[in-house]
Amino acid sequence: MHCRIKRFLHLGLSVVVSFGAVAGVGANDKPHALKSAFKVDKLIEDELTKAGVTPAPLVNDDTFLRRASLDLTGTIPTPNEVTDFVLNPDPDKRSKLVDRLLETEDYADIWASYWREVIFSRATEVRSRVMQDVFEDWMKDQLAKNVGWDKIATELVTATGSTDSDGQTALIFAHTGEPEEVAAETARIFMGIQIQCANCHNHPYEKWTREDFHQFAAFFPRVQVRREPDDMRTYTVKSLEDQARPGKNNAKLDPAKIFARMDSNRDGVLTKQEASNAKAFAKRFEMILAVGDTNKDGSLSKEEFEKAPRPDPNQPGRGSMEHHMPDLDNPTAEGKLMQPVFFVDHSKMKIGSEDMDRRQTLAKHITARSNTTFSKAFVNRIWAEMIGEGFTDTIDDMGPGHDPKSPEVLDALAKDFAASGYDVKWLYRTIANTKVYQRQLKTADTAGDFAAASPTRLRSDQIFNSLEAVLGRNLVPASRAPGKGVAQKYANQGGRKGFSQLFGFDPSTPQADIIGTIPQALFMMNQNVLNNAEKAAGRTRLATLLEQNRDDRDALSELYLLVLTREPSQAESEINLEYIKTVGSRKEAFEDIFWSLLNSSEFITKR
Repeated sequence: MHCRIKRFLHLGLSVVVSFGAVAGVGANDKPHALKSAFKVDKLIEDELTKAGVTPAPLVNDDTFLRRASLDLTGTIPTPNEVTDFVLNPDPDKRSKLVDRLLETEDYADIWASYWREVIFSRATEVRSRVMQDVFEDWMKDQLAKNVGWDKIATELVTATGSTDSDGQTALIFAHTGEPEEVAAETARIFMGIQIQCANCHNHPYEKWTREDFHQFAAFFPRVQVRREPDDMRTYTVKSLEDQARPGKNNAKLDPAKIFARMDSNRDGVLTKQEASNAKAFAKRFEMILAVGDTNKDGSLSKEEFEKAPRPDPNQPGRGSMEHHMPDLDNPTAEGKLMQPVFFVDHSKMKIGSEDMDRRQTLAKHITARSNTTFSKAFVNRIWAEMIGEGFTDTIDDMGPGHDPKSPEVLDALAKDFAASGYDVKWLYRTIANTKVYQRQLKTADTAGDFAAASPTRLRSDQIFNSLEAVLGRNLVPASRAPGKGVAQKYANQGGRKGFSQLFGFDPSTPQADIIGTIPQALFMMNQNVLNNAEKAAGRTRLATLLEQNRDDRDALSELYLLVLTREPSQAESEINLEYIKTVGSRKEAFEDIFWSLLNSSEFITKR
């Protein structure tokens, strides 16, 4: 603590620091974040009391500052920020800090990158990664404006536009508009339900049947993902009804000549009866009629016929008139025609409904207040990311067969989140103000559900941002890793993107399944840019720190504050001071200590 006071007095900073408005203040008709946090804590404490479990004590100020900064802005605080916060006597400083962090640009940045990985980590269309920056920019804008989660979800489900400029097309492009894939990801991301197991057979553990799944997929068959003819690198997501040009298979055919040949009675109108005279054309006519009959008279005029889109049935990304459930006994058969039915509330749409009617209707059902799976899925996901464990062991698998921990808490938080208008910042604010969020890490004595926080491995962007904060330099320029292999391959792709490919993981993965890799360890230990920045020479952060702190004990405290946002324990200080004495070279010893701290599990973990 003494080094903090020295720095505080040296900088001449005011003890009282303003962090903004009191947390939770908002519209009168919204639940108050602090009241909801209190309600959550009361429910959990009652559960722990019944179970005979004593909750862990709250963390100290520097740990809370690091935890909240990583969660809400994706980086660690500076030593000066730690000093300001720890010495600030304001009893409401934690809630005010949360408010301030939520208003930063970094908040929108880090959570846009989170959703980038949620969507693209499971993409079945590898080419979709080319638009991840476009999606991230769009998502950042949504989060910065605090657009409701229901509106964000609706935009993603009903998206149309260019993958080169319209970020909301990411979910559909990530799966080439394939109905089964888009349906599965829509259920997983927005409702925490993994219904995709029912694609080929009735779900072995849940109530979902094959028919449930394929009826759900029937909301998406008319989505098209097509290359732009003037730019083959760009794709467009559109509805089948919006396809202005004939399909590829009809490009060489003249619609006027086809119409003249089929209009047998020469009345200028083409009917089903006339089309049935040509068996090869009859089925195709039915599909063209469904999208081209603008006046809904059951026939096509010459103008309607020429303007109608020519769909390519059953081609992923091309759009199909309707969705058919494959016949497992006869894969070459068309399969059973499926009516769009939402498996949660069993609401139905007519076969023949247009694409946007289907998707907009589905989005309304998914985001409806009555569909509690929508609010619970988001609450569970954000709670797990911030607390370290979710209400379910797998955050995106909340089906009927998976009973949640603390169900009353989940219900209460999800209800208040919906009542807030699906206000995303409201949820972060509420969780961060709970005692659960602010408790120390689990020990053998605090093993009850949510009796303590759980350590979590930082995501790639959080590690990258923290490295830049500690090293005091921009790591975005491409760098070269020593040797050969995966670490060099990824590092040489350059900066943040290469780092993300090496250290990234699907955020939906249970924490127990997230482990470090040898290429990651080699990168952190041997990467040239990092090693050069860790030197105690020139204008590096370490060189400046040693110059400003001639006393080794003070320098150690400053180094620990810089890297780990805490001072060393007495035992750590003694071990390090003895090592400095043994090495004989102050600079060399501190370089080794700096390297060790950056390569510690504590640095890449939220504690």
